[in-house]
Amino acid sequence: MSDTSSPRSATTRAIASRFLATPRPASAELPSPTSAYFGINTFGARQMRAKLPAKVYAKLLSSIRLGRMLDVEIAPTVAQVMKEWAVSRGVTHFCHWFQPQTGLTAEKHDAFLAFDENGLPIEKFSGDQLIQSEPDASSFPSGGLRATWEARGYTAWNPASPVFIMESGGTKTLCVPSAFIGYHGEALDELTPLLRSCEILSSRAVELLDLIGDTGVLRVFTTLGPEQEYFLIDRGHFALRPDLVMSGRTLVGAPPPRGQQLEDHYFGGIPERIQACIAEVEHELYKLGVPIVTRHNEVAPLQFEMAPMYEEIDLAVDHNHLVMSILKKVALRHGLQALLHEKPFAGVNGSGKHCNWSMAVIADTDLDGVNLLKPGDTPHQNLRFLLFLAAVLKAVHKHAGLIRAGIASAGNEHRLGAAEAPPAIVSVFLGEMLTKLIEDIAAGRAGKASADAMLRLGVAKLPQIAKDNTDRNRTSPLAFTGAKFEFRAVGSSQSIAFPVMLLNTTVAEALGELTEALKAELARTKSRDDAVLKVVAAAFRATKAIRFEGNNYSDAWVAEAARRGLPNIERSPEALDQLTTPASRRLFTSLGVLSAEELESRYHVRLERYIKDMLIELHTLGEIADTIVAPAAHRYLATLLNAAAAAAASGVKPVPQVPAASAIAALISDLQKATYKLHAAIAKAESLHASPAKQARFLTSTGAGAMADVRAASDALELKVDDASWPLPRYREILFPV
Repeated sequence: MSDTSSPRSATTRAIASRFLATPRPASAELPSPTSAYFGINTFGARQMRAKLPAKVYAKLLSSIRLGRMLDVEIAPTVAQVMKEWAVSRGVTHFCHWFQPQTGLTAEKHDAFLAFDENGLPIEKFSGDQLIQSEPDASSFPSGGLRATWEARGYTAWNPASPVFIMESGGTKTLCVPSAFIGYHGEALDELTPLLRSCEILSSRAVELLDLIGDTGVLRVFTTLGPEQEYFLIDRGHFALRPDLVMSGRTLVGAPPPRGQQLEDHYFGGIPERIQACIAEVEHELYKLGVPIVTRHNEVAPLQFEMAPMYEEIDLAVDHNHLVMSILKKVALRHGLQALLHEKPFAGVNGSGKHCNWSMAVIADTDLDGVNLLKPGDTPHQNLRFLLFLAAVLKAVHKHAGLIRAGIASAGNEHRLGAAEAPPAIVSVFLGEMLTKLIEDIAAGRAGKASADAMLRLGVAKLPQIAKDNTDRNRTSPLAFTGAKFEFRAVGSSQSIAFPVMLLNTTVAEALGELTEALKAELARTKSRDDAVLKVVAAAFRATKAIRFEGNNYSDAWVAEAARRGLPNIERSPEALDQLTTPASRRLFTSLGVLSAEELESRYHVRLERYIKDMLIELHTLGEIADTIVAPAAHRYLATLLNAAAAAAASGVKPVPQVPAASAIAALISDLQKATYKLHAAIAKAESLHASPAKQARFLTSTGAGAMADVRAASDALELKVDDASWPLPRYREILFPV
């Protein structure tokens, strides 16, 4: 195959010219400043206040602020105003936008078009249409909650998340963020359990705050700021890689001579073409009210990150779905492909989604807006901070395996613990100053009375534990970074609803346990502050094992974690088993977050997805080996043999092509053997279909091993086969396009 006829070579040249060309503008129209158009495609608080009657607006705002059900009496008025606003902006259809257990979003579009009693066309959007819709429930994974013939399901508007206009392909659709439930009320989606976890956490937190004298609290809500990592590569390279198209990651590919070892990418300058794409992504997100405030190069070449301001958790989840969707859509306009897989390229940094999580207060007192994970200016405020900090430590200590299950996926399996991301061992980092304070409290080094303790320990005037007082540990799965915890182990392609729901639920349980412990202590101790200090001291002692300040990537930590009794669950099937333990069932059913059947469904949906992802990768790799890599190697071997025959006929001695041909022949043999084992593994895996648990374990062991062997053989050939003959874009071409 000559250089001029190689699709790979032609694509590489075209890509080089595209990267050198002047990029297209970020948008046809970029108004300035951002604040002038931020949220113009959302029917948010500003639009509601301007267009709704005062009493209706007050009721709707109260429903949103306090997390209560919408007053159905105001629904027709709200729907009418929404419709008029949307139609005035060129919207023709509406949909309930929801989050089934696919990790994606779903929508069914209905036209505003209706006909009056005279048969004349009108636009119509009723209160009933706003509040509820009926998609086909059997078309989405439910883990056995709905049978194939049980199609009925309902979507219900979540008023806490503003409706928005999605622009796509010259059309505009009004999207109504919604929950998705079955005919009998079972949760079929990711949002409903999240909302339930928010409710129980709020209830438990309010009770605890009232017990320590912080009265007047109406609600406690969790906040979230997810940092989204991703790759942007040229669409031409993507199209020539069946593995990227089918599975989102490269299943073969030899490492380039230069990757990220020069440490020249992180926070480096963003290429101009990429900058134009990201700017347009931000522009589209700003119109949707998504508060993106940070963009930068990440560690690997062509890897980037964008991060929003923190928001209430269900809104943050919705907005992160929009980030992923808009990122992929806009990238195509620039001839780029956004890759959200956790490990699209072996040997270089993978992508995560760092979830910055905290708790805050809604109150009709001066507590309104208080961050419960931020120290204050008084002894009481700092004891409150320590109490809620203790709740997080108790939650992670008791349910480390369950939290690990929340980040289990085929993609994240390649990233966790790969000297780039938090390991499969779940622990908490607090920083040197806070750790010393906690250990002193746990050891009772400051006497018995809270006043004495607080003076001697510095709790009376606790320094603000912000970024400049708390070092960061990028190897920790759950790191306290000042006023929040950074849940770093979540995968970049994941819906964050599930892992943060687990965090909410486990913390809610811990808050309840602390409340009961404090009630018991108050029966023995006169001073409330003394009682609080005793309770947090006991919690700090009990959770010592989960706290780790060192290098989570090191082998020494693996050994140390085993001595501490911490679970080290490396593979996803074993992690997902944590969803089915008696402790998990008690947790979810007692708090009303998931019924036993709903919890079981989450296990089956995630296990099934793992199996499907692995089988897709196995089949794709088999096709690549059989139809792309092997034929290329055979053609190159034939070229060498023909050259060797010509050299021998010319009397050349020794024939120089013979050793090269022998080496290629040996590598082809290795590939054939590995591919044979791969196909055998596929056949065996598919024969285990009746037992998903066995099938998943086989895939994660034998299946993954067979894939690794094929990859090793293919990558060895890639480094030997003539460059013009190799059909797949190489890493050096994909990651270094100019």
